[in-house]
Amino acid sequence: MKSNQFKPEKKKKKEKKELHLGGSAIGRATQDVLAGKMLENKKTFSLFPYLIFLASLAFVYIANDFALEKKVREISSLQKQLMELRYEYISVKSNLLNISKQSQLAKRLENMGIKENKEPVRIIKVNKK
Repeated sequence: MKSNQFKPEKKKKKEKKELHLGGSAIGRATQDVLAGKMLENKKTFSLFPYLIFLASLAFVYIANDFALEKKVREISSLQKQLMELRYEYISVKSNLLNISKQSQLAKRLENMGIKENKEPVRIIKVNKK
């Protein structure tokens, strides 16, 4: 009979730990992006100008949105100012109409010593020869 001997352990190859996100195309694409394999692919470099175009388009879209929001805030502020000025205009106009009445003028002039003429106006006619 044979004597017992230890079998030498086989050296296992070091396997890279990879993220397994499933067998779907989205999972493989995500795995490639996270692992950095996307940058090694030559197909990616052919798409690089398109990706730059999309990034610049997104930048323009965001900048346009910020400008639009700024204009909307400015328009809202101007509308509030317009309403305040309209109310002030109506108030000043009503005060002016009240002050310019004949009875109000007579009271104000009486304080200064000027009295209202109670006699009717005389018309002077000049005959030319």
